Amino acid sequence: MNSRAERQGIAFVLSAPSGTGKTTLAVELLRRVQGLTRTISCTTRSPRQGESDGVDYTFVDENRFQELRDGGEFLEWATVHDNLYGTPRSEIERIRVAGEDALMVIDVQGGEQVRERLEDAVTIFVLPPSPGALRRRLEGRDGTGPEAQLTMNLRLRNATEEISRFVGYDYLVINESLAEAVEELQAIVSAERCRRTCRHEVGQEILDSFRASLRDSV
Repeated sequence: MNSRAERQGIAFVLSAPSGTGKTTLAVELLRRVQGLTRTISCTTRSPRQGESDGVDYTFVDENRFQELRDGGEFLEWATVHDNLYGTPRSEIERIRVAGEDALMVIDVQGGEQVRERLEDAVTIFVLPPSPGALRRRLEGRDGTGPEAQLTMNLRLRNATEEISRFVGYDYLVINESLAEAVEELQAIVSAERCRRTCRHEVGQEILDSFRASLRDSV
């Protein structure tokens, strides 16, 4: 018995400081979990190597982003390292209409806005295991040149501030081992899908079938 089409899809929020690995975790989670679709955010930054427009992000210029923001099109938006990011409200609706759960992979600023505007969102904060681990990940992504080091110092300062906000999230996942972190994320999705509020319709259907069976046996 399947009631996914009869319930409102869950909105999962996955947030973390830059370089913690939330995008890698999200890719692996989406590969393993059926019925979970990532929202496509808009951004003014340039595509990184391997990223595709309309798949990883919708890449727009600053004027277009501001038009969408001023028109109330974003569920959340934020400025991150001089670039603008935002999740269109239509993305949540698109995924929920399809009977699936939405996964928002967004920065900490955006995660806080979603908590305020979407009360039933399930929020997950990904923590790096240590400052050293985060530094090594950033160096592997951005390099170790003088300019990269300046950016590194800024990102580490920002990460310290962002990590202090983990107390407002529903779940914490420490990304020390990719395999273990993904398993924890899967467990969170499974647990939330088993909530009584998510399975109320199918539970009622089963109860009604028992009542009908008793009537038929009289």
